[in-house]
Amino acid sequence: MMMNHSTKAGTCNFGLLETELGSNALRRKPSYLQFTEDPAIGAFLLAVMTMRRIVSLTSRCSSSAYRLCRFGGFPSWGRGIGSRFSTSAAVEEPISPSVNIENTQLLIDGAFVDAASGKTFSTIDPRTGEIIAHVAEGNQEDVNRAVLAARRAFDNGPWPKMIPYERSCVLLRFADLLEKHRPELASIETWDSGKPYKQAADIEIPMVIRLMRYYAGWADKIHGLTVPSDGQYHAQTLHEPIGVAGQIIPWNFPLLIFAWKIGPALACGNTVVLKTAEQTPLSALYAARLLHEAGLPPGVLNVISGFGPTVGAALCSHMDIDKLAFTGSTETGKNVLGLAAKSNLKPVTLELGGKSPFIICGDADIDKAVEVAHLAVFFNQGQCCCAGSRTFVHESVYDEFVEKAKARAMKRVIGDPFRQDVEQGPQIDSKQFEKIMTYIRSGIESGAKLESGGEQLGSKGFYVQPTVFSDVQDDMLIAKDEIFGPVQSILKYKDLNEVIERANKSHYGLAAGVFTQSIDTANTLTRALRVGSVWVNCYAVFDAAIPFGGYKMSGHGRERGIYSLRNYLQVKAVVQPLKDPAWL
Repeated sequence: MMMNHSTKAGTCNFGLLETELGSNALRRKPSYLQFTEDPAIGAFLLAVMTMRRIVSLTSRCSSSAYRLCRFGGFPSWGRGIGSRFSTSAAVEEPISPSVNIENTQLLIDGAFVDAASGKTFSTIDPRTGEIIAHVAEGNQEDVNRAVLAARRAFDNGPWPKMIPYERSCVLLRFADLLEKHRPELASIETWDSGKPYKQAADIEIPMVIRLMRYYAGWADKIHGLTVPSDGQYHAQTLHEPIGVAGQIIPWNFPLLIFAWKIGPALACGNTVVLKTAEQTPLSALYAARLLHEAGLPPGVLNVISGFGPTVGAALCSHMDIDKLAFTGSTETGKNVLGLAAKSNLKPVTLELGGKSPFIICGDADIDKAVEVAHLAVFFNQGQCCCAGSRTFVHESVYDEFVEKAKARAMKRVIGDPFRQDVEQGPQIDSKQFEKIMTYIRSGIESGAKLESGGEQLGSKGFYVQPTVFSDVQDDMLIAKDEIFGPVQSILKYKDLNEVIERANKSHYGLAAGVFTQSIDTANTLTRALRVGSVWVNCYAVFDAAIPFGGYKMSGHGRERGIYSLRNYLQVKAVVQPLKDPAWL
């Protein structure tokens, strides 16, 4: 979800980088053999590529340092068929993170405890597929314990009754602790999810800190209204905390969406039971510990790690949960909504999937559009719900854009996410890796032109080459489905009416990008596109105060900003008669 590389708290420059070129030996299913039926030509190409790999490997053996190339070009042997991605993934040993994993239990009623069953599950390093830690595996009994603790904390504890300014102070102290422990949090986030350390440390953790300070500022500014009425009555509204909130967060931005969820809920005086994603449970547990160090009373925040069919289903079905908030896939969102309806009709906020159009007009600055469109797709390994993965380009600049988009993808730096120069780490796990590779094969089989990538990178971990398709048609799966990976589909259009119709012809409606130098064109598109966010000449600019959410099957409700507070408040009308009022 995060693609903006400037924040109030820090800046991450994904611009010119010096990078090492890896060999990428033993690549699976060579893409250059997809484009010839002649076995002789295929054998020739295979021999050429084999020789290039041998040359690459032997040159490394005879040199103490890899050959370096700047962002602007490749060595001569790397041009044309078989051009190499900038990579360090296949040839280097993973860097060992300098952080200890201490919090792996469930957090219930202010204490870290084992699961009732005693079971644990493994959380995996996506760089290698190896185990990072064994984490307590919650089940329905643990959910019941957590909900009971949250209910006691809401009904009888100090948090809802606390002076709002004091709640604000707790959240501010929490933000200070997050800032103090930023290196550890970034290391955990990178280790558990595979995202670049620089992205976690310089973009995401500062945004988490900003979010918590933003919601701390709201805590003592939530109030109702005095309402004029027809008659001698005093009418007012009270904005009350909704109660116990159940929250389910995803694996692509674990800590950031942890903050999106708990920030408004706690500022409004609610208590929370939060389920982490089973792929990435570690950062939320660490942050939850810091929140208690900041003075959060026991039972106000409870964190349960586990799996959807057990912990997730129990949370959604629980009769003592007053509110649900879920971020994840559209299919799972449907299940969440169904379970909420079948239990106690608890209200549900959903932030779901997307297949966002990124529209490049004929008058756009193509070089800037290529770079922003590249980040819109490939940021966070393409694992973003709002990724601009349908790149619509006007026919007058289509060929130029395709060539430049291909070149930019080929220069993307892939490797161990703990390396400072790396732009793209591994996908989250083997399941997501295989899903992406299936879609890539589908794109080739359906007739799209594979411009770059399309293969696994290295033999260890879940690395996927940045993949660019041109000549993509609307009915292809790569143009319709949310791939959630580093795959850019480039489509051609003729005029605004056509691209508006095609962009809106989707079950999703989360976000869109527009690149144009015409204010009239920008105004036309921003009003016509049926999405929750439109970025003009930029993409994924996220701010604590800017709301985020979708139309159609991309969800219900809004995260962040003043709109998110509404998710966690009940509005109560109070009416009293007035006796001989001096005025009405």
